[in-house]
Amino acid sequence: MREVEDGNTLSMTSVASMRDRAVERSLRSARAKAVTRSDRFISTAIEILSETGRTDFTVQELVDRAKASLRSFYQHFSSKDELLLALFEEVIASSVTKWRPDIDRQDTALDGLSLLLRKVYGRTGRPAGAGINRALSAFHLQLAETRPSEYARVLAPLRDLVADVVRRGVGEGVFREDIDADVLSLLVMQALVGASLLHALGAELTGDRVETEELLAFCLAGLGGAAPVPAVSRGRNGGAR
Repeated sequence: MREVEDGNTLSMTSVASMRDRAVERSLRSARAKAVTRSDRFISTAIEILSETGRTDFTVQELVDRAKASLRSFYQHFSSKDELLLALFEEVIASSVTKWRPDIDRQDTALDGLSLLLRKVYGRTGRPAGAGINRALSAFHLQLAETRPSEYARVLAPLRDLVADVVRRGVGEGVFREDIDADVLSLLVMQALVGASLLHALGAELTGDRVETEELLAFCLAGLGGAAPVPAVSRGRNGGAR
């Protein structure tokens, strides 16, 4: 126990509690400032990517434009690639969070898949987002090659959404059951992501864009196909042998 000036008595527990609350308020303030600075770097990077469609800007160019310092940047990100990774992850996660309620509300899995393809593939053709789509597509390929585990983690929200739609279709009896639902989901994901990347990069193989309706028809034909599927022996990690 100790006496304070007004004669009231405070226990050591009360003093510790007050100190902890003060420290927590200080930490909350510091965290909020850190998030604000981090967001400033990410939003500045988005501006650069949208304008140029390229990821070859330097950290110095970024901090100059953000009116910040190199020291401040490196307090938040170890490199430009770490910043791009955070940006890429945020774009995927926030997009899926925004799309999921609308997709879940669709009357059928077919409607849900159609809406999903329009949101993912349809938007790559919009001029307003062409720059950042191209830049992130190029980084997407780099990430897949150099940091595959992180690449898989970043795409996990989209992969989970595709899987939920496919499993719903299997449950409704409109998607095939002779191929495992997880494999079906992976095939749809690969077709969707591959087509989106090629279009965003302006690298359509024939020079003509695959239309959203054509991609949807292709996926639906594969998901509902009745042709016999040869048995595939899979190893412990799921890979075909």
